[in-house]
Amino acid sequence: MRFTAPLDPQLFSEIAKRVAQEINESKKSANRPSQLRRFYDEIVLWEDKVRAAPDRFEEYRPFLLMMNAKAAYAQGRDVVSGEFVCLVQHTLAQVQDEKSLHLCKLFWESFMGFYKLERPKD
Repeated sequence: MRFTAPLDPQLFSEIAKRVAQEINESKKSANRPSQLRRFYDEIVLWEDKVRAAPDRFEEYRPFLLMMNAKAAYAQGRDVVSGEFVCLVQHTLAQVQDEKSLHLCKLFWESFMGFYKLERPKD
């Protein structure tokens, strides 16, 4: 998956669904939706900040990328899987500007919707 043109038409549907299924299968004792939602919420927070002040993207970017460390910490606490950490790393590595951050947020929104379908009881 990538957040650059041309976008795969399936990015927010079939790809997000497949990734949600893969993350769900990766480690049943981890990856609770409430844990994953925290990462999505942080992406939304940074996307909101960048949308309000696009000229500050480069200033905010290190804090956005700090989510990689937060994901590693969560894996160390055994609350997320290594596959989830890879997803965080892969998606954040593609964020190069305001537009790619917006697309990243939209992907995570789709992913979280499908993930809740996979784990409705958590």
